[in-house]
Order: sequence, then structure tokens, then C-alpha cells
Amino acid sequence: MDLPGLRFLLSTSVTSRDVRGSHVLVYSECLREEWPDILAREAEGRLALAVCLEREHISHITAKLATMMVMGRPASITALTVDGSPHCVQVHFALQQALRLTGLEVPVRHLVVEKGIVYEIGPEVIRKARHLSEVAALMRAGGGVK
Repeated sequence: MDLPGLRFLLSTSVTSRDVRGSHVLVYSECLREEWPDILAREAEGRLALAVCLEREHISHITAKLATMMVMGRPASITALTVDGSPHCVQVHFALQQALRLTGLEVPVRHLVVEKGIVYEIGPEVIRKARHLSEVAALMRAGGGVK
């Protein structure tokens, strides 16, 4: 297992040589402890940048990602977080919001880890997760909620 050096999104220059044209991985810092093998695998070949939404505000993450997209022009951005965390889900919201703000078509992937398994989540799911009334309607339609 070869974990990436600990670098933080908020303390990385948006115009850094490391960012320009790179494949960026924005990951939940807790993955270093909880799922180091998964983090090492997903970080391979990417610029891995840690975030912690228990410590950092979603607005700062959103602004940093949007500015990075415009100024640094990464080739792609992948978000990797723990599933079920109310803090970690904000990383996905921030990434989608940064795309909306910039209007750029940066390739984006959303990955979550649940019980040691990595799941890819589509942007439509991230959008739905922000609209609880729509999630409730889907669950009612499927018989999952009253």
C-alpha cells in the first residue's frame, strides 16, 4: 500500500503545475485511516488532495474547486468519500456546484466507500440528494416511504 503524501485541497495553489492538466482526486481525509488500500488504489496516477468537511466549510471547497477548474484546468476531478457521512456528502455537492458555477465540462466522477466497497454515483443522484422532496417522492413511488 502506497498512500499519497498528505496534501490539502485548500492549501494547494489552483494554478500549481501539479494541477494543470492533471487528474485530481479530492478525497475525505478520514479515508487515510479507514480505507487506506482503497485510497492508495484510487489515488494512483492522480493528484490526491484531502478535505474534511468537519473542519472546512462547503463554500470554501466549492470556491476552491471552481477556481481550480477555471485557472488550473485539470483534466478531470474525482471525489472519493465515505458513504453515509453528512459531512462527506458535501464534497460531492461542492463539486457539482463548482461545475454549475463555471459552466465548464470538466470530466467528473463521484465515488463513495461503503463497507469496503467503492460505488460510482452519477451526477443525477448527487442532484437528487440535494432535493429531499424529490427523494421522498421516489421512495413513495417505490413503496419505501409513506
